[in-house]
Amino acid sequence: MAIPDNYRLLGHTRIALRWGDMDAMGHVNNTVYFRYLEQARIELFEALGCPATPGGIGPVIINAHCSFLRQLRYPGDIEVSSWAGELGRSSFQTLHQIRRLDAPELLYAEGGAKVVWVDQRVEKSMPLPASVRELLLGGAG
Repeated sequence: MAIPDNYRLLGHTRIALRWGDMDAMGHVNNTVYFRYLEQARIELFEALGCPATPGGIGPVIINAHCSFLRQLRYPGDIEVSSWAGELGRSSFQTLHQIRRLDAPELLYAEGGAKVVWVDQRVEKSMPLPASVRELLLGGAG
């Protein structure tokens, strides 16, 4: 999947592969890829100044997807690159790519999620804050 031109690169997250990430097949279990994407997304939220706040106001994902392109195996380190785009009134899309640091030319997985800004106290979406919108669009911040 090519990253659309209207998406903005927001950062990179490095994660060490752990022995326990692997399954009986000898490669990182598919569910763990979602944990890697989650970690990158949480770091992205923190960089935007909107950390996940249980019971508060902030980002919540409403769907997530991942395409598994190559098997990851311990040991090693990965880098998850994160982009955001397709801003709506209360939502935006994230896209992520996973690469090994020792083979950066190879794409191991790609995925993303739709993020909605939610007031969790009333379980309703609300408009993206202007400051977050500006950061997602590449403005000052």
